[in-house]
Amino acid sequence: MINDDAEHAGEFEGYGGRHVPEPLVEPFQELADAFDDIATSDDFRTEFRSILEKFAGRPTPLFHAERLSERYGAEIYLKREDLLHGGAHKINNAVGQALLAERAGKSRLIAETGAGQHGTATAMVGALFDMDTEIYMGAKDIARQRMNVFRMRLMGAEVNEVTRGGAGLADAVDAALEDFAANVDDTHYLLSFARSEIPPFRTV
Repeated sequence: MINDDAEHAGEFEGYGGRHVPEPLVEPFQELADAFDDIATSDDFRTEFRSILEKFAGRPTPLFHAERLSERYGAEIYLKREDLLHGGAHKINNAVGQALLAERAGKSRLIAETGAGQHGTATAMVGALFDMDTEIYMGAKDIARQRMNVFRMRLMGAEVNEVTRGGAGLADAVDAALEDFAANVDDTHYLLSFARSEIPPFRTV
């Protein structure tokens, strides 16, 4: 539960809270306020579910794995998330954030990506919502994930190669944060949902 009193704003009970560079405090608060205004509304939820169904391909089916079931003596079913448009669950997060960005008046999406799945999902929703989209990706990851880079560019996203530092995901995050800090008025940083290990979003 997030503590809302002024002295401890942003803290999660006794487990720390938001820790961001000073230039990003106000933009992140604006984002939090927009989320509070939008995300619980019925029309937002209706549109979110509709896009997941009609664009992404939810709900994904259950598949009865007959041979596995026979081999292990149990009824085994596979949830076919691999059939989801884009090939992963990342699209759930991307659709929700793109809707939030649109309703908050943003016209541009940026994101970081490592293996390329989050970048692909961001490129997908950027194309769907007709938003300018830029993806930051380390040079090492670009070399390893050329097919995902091709897919992002095919959907109209600009993929920015990050060569500084270790040329990996952490460096791509730094580059995306710098972009966001310089363009907060029209830009939404579409964060991946598994980034707690990378500063400055660490919860302590």
